[in-house]
Amino acid sequence: MAHSHDHHAHGHGYDHDHGAPGRGRAFVLGIGLNLAFVAVEAIAGLASHSMALLADAGHNLGDVLGLGLAWGATVLAGVKPSTRRTFGFRRTTIVASVANSLVLLFVTGGLTWESIRRLLDPRPAGGVTMIAVALVGTVINTASALLFLGDGRRDLNRRSAFLHLASDAVLSAGVAMTGAVILVTHWYWLDPLVSIVLAFAILVGTWSLMARSMNLMLDAVPEGIDPAAVKAFLSALPGVVEVHDLHIWAMSTTETALTAHVVMPAASSGPTFLADVCRELRDMFGIEHATLQVDPAPAGCVSCT
Repeated sequence: MAHSHDHHAHGHGYDHDHGAPGRGRAFVLGIGLNLAFVAVEAIAGLASHSMALLADAGHNLGDVLGLGLAWGATVLAGVKPSTRRTFGFRRTTIVASVANSLVLLFVTGGLTWESIRRLLDPRPAGGVTMIAVALVGTVINTASALLFLGDGRRDLNRRSAFLHLASDAVLSAGVAMTGAVILVTHWYWLDPLVSIVLAFAILVGTWSLMARSMNLMLDAVPEGIDPAAVKAFLSALPGVVEVHDLHIWAMSTTETALTAHVVMPAASSGPTFLADVCRELRDMFGIEHATLQVDPAPAGCVSCT
């Protein structure tokens, strides 16, 4: 079948304010608070011989690096497209999401190995210091995570930052409880054991995030969008007899694009047909950038499927 390139439309959704001041402040506050706490927690961990505190400090350091990557990607995503980079730097948000996951897996894996070594050779740990420092960490990480909660539901890059900080809050709370038990029982082996258990829980959650990020990097259909439902919607449009070359992918962690060919008689499409379809794709499926091409159906064609 010959394809006509005479009729096409590109639809945009709402504006995407990647560089909103409020979002930048969230990254600045998150990085500043966690970087200061990493220094305090590392010193306290060394002084109290607590592997759990050192594990928490290392985990926080990984998050600081991850937040820096996410912030940089968010800034780059706001750079206007050029004649060479026609999509700008939107996809850096996806790259940063993958990098964040890898950083967290690497840091947590290394600390797990060190915890196993410490489990075989337990050392006394200061329970009071663990409780005090870990409780402060719980508050700081919870407050930092809340900075990213709103947009994190829609933006995988910011969701990555939120999960990092939320996992740190849980880890810090676990360290505080471990310190309380050690203070009472003097079970020093509990310090590295709890560190291993919490690290494993974080690794499980991070693996899921990395899988979703890798799917976006490989141009898979973003989660929450059913490609079969999108094709069914396009196929059911008045006059459409076939839909082919349908592609749905993520331009960034917040923007989804679509291209498709729809076969239909030229007389079936009104002057606003394509613009109306693009708007419905945005409203129904959250696809902000839709490009549709109308291929004329052969004369007398009733169904081309």
